[in-house]
Amino acid sequence: QVQLLESGGGSVQAGGSLRLSCVASGYTYCMSWFRQAPGKEREQVAGTVTGGRGTYYEDSVKGRFTISEDNDKRALYLQMNSLKPEDTAIYYCAAVLRDCVWGGSGGGWSYWGQGTQVTVSS
Repeated sequence: QVQLLESGGGSVQAGGSLRLSCVASGYTYCMSWFRQAPGKEREQVAGTVTGGRGTYYEDSVKGRFTISEDNDKRALYLQMNSLKPEDTAIYYCAAVLRDCVWGGSGGGWSYWGQGTQVTVSS
């Protein structure tokens, strides 16, 4: 069982930046960030095969969001720049021990954090 602890959400104005952090309690093969806005389906924002073996970004965040990791700390980060009101959502960290799934709404991801709210005002 892997526990994921997120931090770093908050409120910013459009054009601002936030950095999300997620720390895992144990080994993970892939880690990812998802988000869910009110009334919308959960979507995968970005992900990585741990150890720098590959990354994924959803089209709407490419060039604005950067995913990174610190393997020594078992930490995953999401640097979010040029934030837009449509980025407002609860952001979740997720992990799997095998078989990464990219581009979906979260099926196949075994472990989840509690979520952190990101609010971007216009």
